[in-house]
Formats: sequence, C-alpha cells, structure tokens
Amino acid sequence: MMVDVSAWRRQLASGLRRWIVPSACLLCHGALERDAERGGPICAGCRAGLPWNDVACPACALPMRGADVHLCARCSAEPPPQDSALSAFRYETPISQAIFGLKYHAQFRQSRWLGEEIARRVAARPAPMPELLIPVPLHASRLRQRGYNQALELARGITRRLAIPIDAHCAVRTRATADQIGQGAVARHREVRGAFAVDGRVAGLHIALVDDVMTTGSTVNELAKACREAGAARIEVWTAARVA
Repeated sequence: MMVDVSAWRRQLASGLRRWIVPSACLLCHGALERDAERGGPICAGCRAGLPWNDVACPACALPMRGADVHLCARCSAEPPPQDSALSAFRYETPISQAIFGLKYHAQFRQSRWLGEEIARRVAARPAPMPELLIPVPLHASRLRQRGYNQALELARGITRRLAIPIDAHCAVRTRATADQIGQGAVARHREVRGAFAVDGRVAGLHIALVDDVMTTGSTVNELAKACREAGAARIEVWTAARVA
C-alpha cells in the first residue's frame, strides 16, 4: 500500500497549527480570530473586558483612582526597596482564574499569555530594559511538590517577546514558608522575613523580579531587599496582577 506523504504532511501541519495557534479563546473558549500582535489567544470580547491596571502607583503597582499617576500613601510615607513596580492587571476575574489555573493546575498556556501581556506593558514604556529577569523562587520542598515554579513560567513568557535573559538560580528561598492566602500584611511580612538569599551575580545590574501576584508586596519586597544587599543597581518588580 502506498502512503500519500503529501496528505500526511498536510494533516500533520494542520494539527501543529491547531496546537500552536489555537482556534478557541483562552478565557471563554469561544471562536477566536487570532491576531498574534494585538489579541494573542484572547478574543476581542474578552480582551475588551479585562481588568487592566492602567493607573497605578509606580512604586508598588497598587491600583489607583483618577487619571494621575502618583505614589500611593504608603509608598510616599515609606518607599519600598524596589525602584519601580508594574502589574499588567488588577487581580480580578478572569485574571484571578487564569493565575489559579497556572499556579495549581500547570496551565502553561496561561503563563505564556500573561507573560506576553506583561512584556507588552513593559515595551510600551520609555524606560530602559533590565539586564536580567529573576523569578521569585520557591523553596525546594514546594518546588518538588508542585513540579514547577509559576514565576519562572511567567518569566519565560516575558522573554519570548523581550529577549531578556533569565537567571533562576541566583536567588533562593532559604526556608519554607506557609501559604499566605488569607494572611494579613503583618503576618505576611513576618512569614517571609529573611527568607531569601541572593548571590553576587546581580551586582551592578538592572534587574526585574517576576511573580504572578502582588498582594501586600511582602514577598517581592523581601526579595528586593536581598537583591539590594547583593549589589543590584536598579530593581523593578513585574507581576501579572496586583491586588487592590
């Protein structure tokens, strides 16, 4: 029996296109007219309703009211250890659901999309690009349990568009910390105090710390402190979402 190689190749190419360029919206699963530059894997209807974090504190990315970008009251009174912060979205539906899917169900299409949305926001600013991306590390025990670091997956989505190197080893979480869901700001800060160590590879560099969600800022603030002590010259924090 002769095999129609050309037909087999067409079927294979079609299957690959469906996998690489999905025809369904990542959020509503409806029909998708893909525009790789503007819409990505999100349909126009869903994209129009996304909770963009357009007006936010430039130091901690806290969503702000009004049209003027200015420091929030907390950052005005006590500047955070990082130089700036950016979150693509407010932590609201459907972004909260997308992050949940990434964090607990290994939905890596979500990380590629969210990472690229962070990258779009970063690319639109006039500020210089950092030289290195550092995903917020998990403790070794948590990493073994989950099997992956969602912050690293987001960083990979970012660098697909911006081509910034990632270093997932220069920062480590030196002790296991409890899940911070439901904890207040004071408890969160106490839980992560002294939980990170950063080596000298960041010395003199402009870096960006990458994480999925910033709630009170305790985790990224503590990591930023460790990076500053290790000699980082400029520190930014990039997250997919910010809790108001």
